[in-house]
Amino acid sequence: MRQINMGVIGVGWIGGIRAVACAASPQIGQLHICDIREDRLAEVAKMTSPASAVTDYRRLLDNRDIEAIFLSTAPESTHYPLARDCILAGKHVMMEKPIAARPEEADELIALAAERGLKFTVGYSQRFNPKMAYVRRALQGESIGKPVTVMVSRHLSRSLGVKISGRTKLSPAAMEATHDIDWVLWALQPRKPVRVYSQSAFGVYKQTNGAADHMWMTITMDDGVTFTIGAGWILPPGYPNYCVTTIEVLATEGVLFIDDSHKDVILNSMEGGVQFPLSTMPGEEVDHVFVGPMGSETHHFINAVAQDREVLVKPAEARLVMDCYMAADLSAETHEPVTLPRNAPLPARAA
Repeated sequence: MRQINMGVIGVGWIGGIRAVACAASPQIGQLHICDIREDRLAEVAKMTSPASAVTDYRRLLDNRDIEAIFLSTAPESTHYPLARDCILAGKHVMMEKPIAARPEEADELIALAAERGLKFTVGYSQRFNPKMAYVRRALQGESIGKPVTVMVSRHLSRSLGVKISGRTKLSPAAMEATHDIDWVLWALQPRKPVRVYSQSAFGVYKQTNGAADHMWMTITMDDGVTFTIGAGWILPPGYPNYCVTTIEVLATEGVLFIDDSHKDVILNSMEGGVQFPLSTMPGEEVDHVFVGPMGSETHHFINAVAQDREVLVKPAEARLVMDCYMAADLSAETHEPVTLPRNAPLPARAA
């Protein structure tokens, strides 16, 4: 088994998951971590015993022994410049979504990685959710016939909504529905999206940061198949870090109903009331095991680099997802359907 040396830039909630998963992998020789917050850096270092823990990411890029980087920084505006620096330093990169803030930035990253023969992928962890993988297998194998329409409804807790919408101007389409756009497009391949219609709903966050509370979008594929995705982040505080998803897949010869509501483990105590302890979208550690798709996704990228295998999420696929959620934002602003591929520039507010 070939071991590789891995760096993790940004070890907050998601980056911390990546770092812990790397530390537990037999394919990792040395782990190097970086964060500008010294207290969090020390916390993750205690959990992972890295070869180095630094506050300047350039020290990881200057280390020629490090082959690959997990890029898990916030705010999302840091993704493009840091990913560009990593690729130019010759590192394979897995970055959290979104791939970039603007299409031309995404195109540049994709081109730079291809020119240098580097693996470049984006963290769309729902492809590693067994339920979503099952939907894809059913549709690709036509065990329920040919697809007609798909519906996905995803809701996050308010604690996550405040955290996400407060640090970025990106919409629920770009920050949450993006996961579902990705895996549905993946499940429906080789079909391509040709039209997007979307509407936003405001209430809780409009007065504080101007963010939409919820968005619904309908995406039409080139053969007439449609899928509809709703995403929001205002569930009440009784659902800390909670994510609930329901899915309906209608096809010519059958139907799939998927419950991804995370209500199978319920904790009810005198002090805390009803809680759903294993309810986050990426998953969480339970002592010696990791419950959720992000652990599998992390190990997939490690293995792709160590064994020189293909990554599951191609950067061009992440770029197509960007086209869809930017079209959804534009449609919500103009109240008109948006045709893809879209050549007209976004209005300043949507951009």
